[in-house]
Amino acid sequence: MFARLARHRELQYNLIRSHAAGVGTPLSPEKTRMLLALRINVLAKGHSGISLNTLNTLIAAFNASCLSMVPEQGSVGASGDLAPLAHLALGLLGEGEMWSPKTGWENANKVLEAHGLKPLKLSAKEGIALINGTQLITSLGAEAVERAYIIALQADVVAALTLEVLKGTSRAFDSDVQLIRPHKGQIEVARRLRALLHSEMYPSQIAESHRFCNRVQDAYTLRCCPQVHGIVHDTIDFVEGVITVEINSGTDNPIVFADRGEIISAGNFHGEYPAKALDYLAVGVHELASMSERRIERLVNPALSELPAFLVKDGGLNSGFMLAHCTAAALVSENKVLCHPASVDSLSTSAGTEDHVSMGGYAARKSLQVLDNVERVIAIELLAACQAIEFLRPLKTTVPLEEVYNVIRNSIRLRKKTAALEEVYNVVLHSLREIRAKLREGASQAAWTSGSNEDAEWLNEEEVEKPIEAKA
Repeated sequence: MFARLARHRELQYNLIRSHAAGVGTPLSPEKTRMLLALRINVLAKGHSGISLNTLNTLIAAFNASCLSMVPEQGSVGASGDLAPLAHLALGLLGEGEMWSPKTGWENANKVLEAHGLKPLKLSAKEGIALINGTQLITSLGAEAVERAYIIALQADVVAALTLEVLKGTSRAFDSDVQLIRPHKGQIEVARRLRALLHSEMYPSQIAESHRFCNRVQDAYTLRCCPQVHGIVHDTIDFVEGVITVEINSGTDNPIVFADRGEIISAGNFHGEYPAKALDYLAVGVHELASMSERRIERLVNPALSELPAFLVKDGGLNSGFMLAHCTAAALVSENKVLCHPASVDSLSTSAGTEDHVSMGGYAARKSLQVLDNVERVIAIELLAACQAIEFLRPLKTTVPLEEVYNVIRNSIRLRKKTAALEEVYNVVLHSLREIRAKLREGASQAAWTSGSNEDAEWLNEEEVEKPIEAKA
């Protein structure tokens, strides 16, 4: 024991070097910077036993965007995200590779020198303090929550446009219907759909064209949007709460209580909370793609709509959206596998001491994969709905939905006629964010609403692109 204490400085460096054992694709600089920010936030709480000099060096590296190479694989989510955080610390020791805007990827020592920074000099406890915590899970999880929030809003807008071109009814979104089953998300989605579909000043000509038809109700993927999309919004809110608590918590081990003069070995490093929450997020958000794919089927299937097969005039010569729908189906099927919870698995590690782990690192990574696929499916639906509206011209829809249509059509016109659909998808994915901005800009116009400012309030929300901020 005395020999170990005499070599405590050497131990700090050995901990980082030996634990930097991750593999796989490096995190992007943006993701690594978030990882560093959250680690700084935890260390600043004063329960990690780290010196002020070390903390200030981390802050200086963050401000200069000197970011270590961090492989994305290797964490089991308890004892924290040891391997990724060890890689994060390794560059700050002047070892391995780092990236900065000034140098690009380069030897860590050279990157630090280019920014006037010196490698860390570690004292007792600082090695483990730098690498023990759930910051990989929560940094990726914070990104997932923010993206999920935006995607869920986009899904509501696209669903409204699809309902319109399929000549569905908005009666199911009546406010009194929602109030007798008052789930928060359900009420919000129904209100959002009403704001998009109702306009007394400039009513939808498409809706007027079938006002007196014999149809009583629509398919579930149209009629039940408030119920299905609503729980997704509520899921995102729940997960945001868990991740927000986690990123602002002391997740080190052992934990230092200076005011009590005690050091306690405990379990705050265990990633079960964010792991379970992010598995839940993936399951919830996937449902948006599941609904969207079924609506795409209704758009391309003439037996389920009054539209040409696969939304193309020259059937046979052109396949239209036939394979676009196949792509959506493939993405939804892939998500069904990705939605299997990572956190239901556990393998004993560290010679049986760490005998239950969260697998939260993978829960976080695959939640982002699920979100990528969901966004692509929604982009396909949006493109199909805009194509479908062409067959209903000269009839027009409501002002906000016409704005959605215009954003897409103006973007697509910039592409060559022979462009593959894959290229078009990328344009649409970028346009989805522009659509949200356009809707917010126009929210104050009376033409956007049915005379109810309450229904249109969501368009003015300023929380769309809010980051989950760490509280130092």
